[in-house]
Amino acid sequence: MNKILIKNAKIVNEGVIFEGDVLVEDKYIKEIAASISPKSSDCIIIDAEGNYLIPGAIDDQVHFREPGLTHKGNIASESRAAVAGGITSFIEQPNTVPNAVTQELLEQKYQIAAETSYANYSFMMGGTNDNLEEVLKTNPKNVAGIKLFLGSSTGNMLVDNEETLERIFSSTPMLIAVHCEDEATIKANLEKYKEEYGDDIPVKFHHLIRSEEACYISSSRAIELAKKTGARLHIFHVSTAKETELFTNKIPLEDKKITAEVCVHHLWFTDADYDKKGSLIKWNPAVKTAKDRDELWKALLDDRIDVIATDHAPHTLEEKQNLYTSAPSGGPLVQHAVVAMFEAYHQGKISIEKIVEKMAHNPAKIFKVEKRGFIREGYYADLAIVNAGQPWTVKKENILYKCGWSPFEGTNFKSRITHTLVNGQLVYVNSKVKDIRCGERLLFDR
Repeated sequence: MNKILIKNAKIVNEGVIFEGDVLVEDKYIKEIAASISPKSSDCIIIDAEGNYLIPGAIDDQVHFREPGLTHKGNIASESRAAVAGGITSFIEQPNTVPNAVTQELLEQKYQIAAETSYANYSFMMGGTNDNLEEVLKTNPKNVAGIKLFLGSSTGNMLVDNEETLERIFSSTPMLIAVHCEDEATIKANLEKYKEEYGDDIPVKFHHLIRSEEACYISSSRAIELAKKTGARLHIFHVSTAKETELFTNKIPLEDKKITAEVCVHHLWFTDADYDKKGSLIKWNPAVKTAKDRDELWKALLDDRIDVIATDHAPHTLEEKQNLYTSAPSGGPLVQHAVVAMFEAYHQGKISIEKIVEKMAHNPAKIFKVEKRGFIREGYYADLAIVNAGQPWTVKKENILYKCGWSPFEGTNFKSRITHTLVNGQLVYVNSKVKDIRCGERLLFDR
């Protein structure tokens, strides 16, 4: 039996930080106490040295590119980067090639992950204009939810038929996660800029093409439909100040039927960064203005926004260097998301307890993840140790993404992940990922 004793940790859990020890046996947290002595000689002891012990982050939105786009990344490479960043579970999206829009294609992704993933995994079922029958076959116990793109995406995944949308919202009891951008608005904006610049549109106009209006129109419609049908709706990557007004903090998270996520890049970058970073920070939805960023922080801290995630979506540098209209949107983030939020803690923007709430506790609650997301006896030992006073710089040689670059390259972080445990196994220690692929399929209490 695998036994690990973590000593002298500042344990961060459920709104408090307390000093203590955690004993891990096999896959689970066996004991949490002020002081624990090793029960046997074969117990591995990790001295946390007063550093923070947090539940491993649950990233509710990633694109790991397998199958079909594996020149950009794959489940093995990106989950490896995730555990190095303190993310121990991920929920991956269906816009791979082929799109995961049948039960058979969905299950194929689970089979790949079972053999190759360093982190725990779930894959969303994709909805289209014509696959309702397949969507309704989805098992709520072992699939995170249904994903709908209400703005353009890879393949046949744009759901723009109003009747179909209403049928999906009315028919499934599962959580429906949505990408909200209004296609007609984006197309009209794009044509306007193409008339002036052709395909070589300066990237600084990206947030005006994929505009506040495009986001708000789509988000507000999705919320209206959810209220009409009683659907359980989760809105991914909220990016505008205006959208934050659509969400409430008047009821406990467990009672919310409409929840929201914000991504690390929308909390970090603004349109002022386009001149320096160019297409490396071209995302959909776009990074917007400083005012938008400030209001996203406000909504996150007052609990109108419930989750911090990454929308990790790698592309090769070569692809990113194309002209605006053919440079793909998205970027890699899983290795740097937790330390980026700890940087915000150092800047006085957020507490460590709040980081843990938004990156571990709340994703577990929203998706009803079984026995993960908290440091509790009997729960899976998905844990990370964070040294909040060990500076380092993001450089090419320490980037683990298959694409080999990061929008944070050159950034100095004050905090470092020193250890990561997945299902009780020590998978990352002292800047090295061990070749232990012990990720398991996430299960859900539904």
